[in-house]
Parts: sequence; C-alpha cells; structure tokens
Amino acid sequence: MALQQLEHADDQIRECIDNCLEAAQVCEWCADACADDGEEMARCIRLCRDVADLATLHARFMARNSGYHGELASICADACEECAEECEQHDHDHCQACAEILPECAESCREMASA
Repeated sequence: MALQQLEHADDQIRECIDNCLEAAQVCEWCADACADDGEEMARCIRLCRDVADLATLHARFMARNSGYHGELASICADACEECAEECEQHDHDHCQACAEILPECAESCREMASA
C-alpha cells in the first residue's frame, strides 16, 4: 500500500514515515559496516541499532494511527540526535551518512511529538 493511500496520514505523517524508514536503512548499513571495525565502534553500533528499531517501530505506529506514536516520536528523536552526534565523530562514509540523515528524522519526529 502506498503512503498516499493511508487515509489518516497527512503530509506531515507521510514525511515522518519516509524519514524514519530512511533513518532505519542508513543505521542498519552503518551498524553492519562498523562491525568490521571491532570494539572501538561498539557505541556507534548500539546506537544505530537502537535508531533502526525505534524508527521502524515509529513508522509502523504512524501507519496504523496508533495513539502511542506521539510518545514514541519523542524517544525516536532523542535516539536519532544521540546517534547523529556519535556518528559525526567518525570518518567512515557510513557514519557520515548517518550524521547527515538522522537530524532530519529527529526534526520530523519532534514535530510529530508536539502535534
């Protein structure tokens, strides 16, 4: 089902779902790639996996119009911000991609939390 077909979803929800799914993808890529760098990347891996799980769950909650998505939006935004800060510290392309994409997801989640 295309996002345009979600009757309850306005443009703000659709954008946040898109941002969450993009964040989940880039974080999965980053976590997988960081695994090759050993223990020194443990925090980055953990944060990326947290974001991937939270962002995917948040997208699912929004898609089904869950009454809990607003609360989850705030947690997802916090995780995105913390992960972006961690990834900014690393020179790897995958970390830099996270640092670039996650702030946009955090922003749209903050907007959903306050809606």
